[in-house]
Amino acid sequence: MIVISASAPGKIVLMGEHAVVFGKPAIALAVNLRLRCRIDHSNENLVNGQPLATAGNPYLSYIVNNLSKNTDIPSNQQLSFDVLSDIPAGSGLGSSAALSVATIGALTALENKPLNEEAISKKAFEVEYDVQGRASPMDSSVSTHGGGIFLDSKKGPDFLWQSTRNDKTWYIHDLKVPQMGMVIGYTGIRKPTGPMISRVASYCKRTKFACEIIDEIGDITLEGAEAINHNDIEKLGRLMTKNHKLLAILGVSSPELQNLVDAALPHSYGAKLTGGGGGGSMIALTDKPEKVYKAIKLRGGTPYIVHTGVDGLKISERD
Repeated sequence: MIVISASAPGKIVLMGEHAVVFGKPAIALAVNLRLRCRIDHSNENLVNGQPLATAGNPYLSYIVNNLSKNTDIPSNQQLSFDVLSDIPAGSGLGSSAALSVATIGALTALENKPLNEEAISKKAFEVEYDVQGRASPMDSSVSTHGGGIFLDSKKGPDFLWQSTRNDKTWYIHDLKVPQMGMVIGYTGIRKPTGPMISRVASYCKRTKFACEIIDEIGDITLEGAEAINHNDIEKLGRLMTKNHKLLAILGVSSPELQNLVDAALPHSYGAKLTGGGGGGSMIALTDKPEKVYKAIKLRGGTPYIVHTGVDGLKISERD
């Protein structure tokens, strides 16, 4: 019997979270925190030895109850999923996308079908969108592709694929990112992405001011992509900090996040929250990662010195 294992990376949003849901550009990088999913045949659907129905995992439940119906796996075939993750859940580091990508990749390999980055990314986006109620293809794309991606509302150089949902279309591009020192600070507060996205959407419906903030985030993200192309790390850091301040105005920061951002800034080019906000994590762009690590730890955060430019979805199998 062949047992399939797949892994997918977590991510950081360098710039553009929340605005990307409205079709604005965003930059995301895969990092060396990975989630691994091992699939085996079983007498019932299990997640880490527990029945899937009671495991409290909406993403795996959606995949099994919806996507697996369109596979070549017999409908009466039960599967056991063993999931091991380096990525803290609810941390803003793409844990749910990594789970969706790794699981869909493993199911694809179990069917002996060729892996297609675009198809797997789009299926994972479907899971993210339907479970959360609103999402962008950013997390699923960077977790599948690896490296770095740039999302925009139009097609440009290094185009990979496009994703469309309702009236929004995102064009996903490969982004070549220079080596950068990056430290993550996790607040320890789990905040699901969906409610935070809904909060910003509600704010934008109530006031034009919030929509203008979204537009401004989009503009500085374009500047950030240009800074990356010119390897201007200092400018990129300044734009990251500005992005954080705009996200704070939208109400998606928190005292705990601000505490870690303030701790990191004296040793960094820039710092900001990453992901949905409200808790979760922040990131700092720095050439002094050990100092940032210590500063975050002293403020009560959990620091990670991470590598960028890592592989996306990877499959392995064994008898």
